[in-house]
Amino acid sequence: MRIDIISAVPELLSGPLDHSIIGRARDFGKVDIVIHDVRAYSKDKHKKVDDYPFGGGAGLVMTPQPIFDCIESLKKERTYDAVLFPTPDAVVLDQKMVNSFSLFENLIILCGHYKGVDQRVRDEIITHEFSIGDYVLSGGELPAMVLVDSIVRLIPGVIGDSESALDDSFQDGLLSAPVYTRPADFRGHKIPEVLASGNHEKIRKWRENKAIERTGKIRPDLLRNVIDK
Repeated sequence: MRIDIISAVPELLSGPLDHSIIGRARDFGKVDIVIHDVRAYSKDKHKKVDDYPFGGGAGLVMTPQPIFDCIESLKKERTYDAVLFPTPDAVVLDQKMVNSFSLFENLIILCGHYKGVDQRVRDEIITHEFSIGDYVLSGGELPAMVLVDSIVRLIPGVIGDSESALDDSFQDGLLSAPVYTRPADFRGHKIPEVLASGNHEKIRKWRENKAIERTGKIRPDLLRNVIDK
């Protein structure tokens, strides 16, 4: 998989994408992540990528020219399955969406900044929009990293235990059951006996029940969706 990320502040992206699971995936050739400075494509003599909004109002808006030129340049080199744009005025990213994106071969993620991007970019270039929550951030770099992390960990061979990702919260529409590790008795707090029983069917059923219980308590909206299915 190849992921191209376009940003007006590329320095925000370099560190987090070089370490842990994403860093190892890049080192092992499982994913190629390339960061592009949109200012490099600006035709303004000062390399500006923003301007005042038509009609007035506070804030600045990212101009279309550098974005169009950057993405058109990338598309001359390869075919992209999707051009993604994180924005608060979009559907909230969920595991189903992440699963579908992980099957793509080449992705572009455009990071907005300032007050947003010129609507013509969204109308003509963007294929998918997503939000990571009902709040506003200074730019799209953090949501882009959230998306990249959620996608890369699903690529076969990235996580050593392939079943680990399949057991994550939301994969079956529920939150995950509680997890425990050694020691079995820590300061008088013992693990549930069933987990040490060796009875895999009982353990599976326990985890299923705990997942339903936790989901009903924390995210009842998810539980309703599962029941409706």
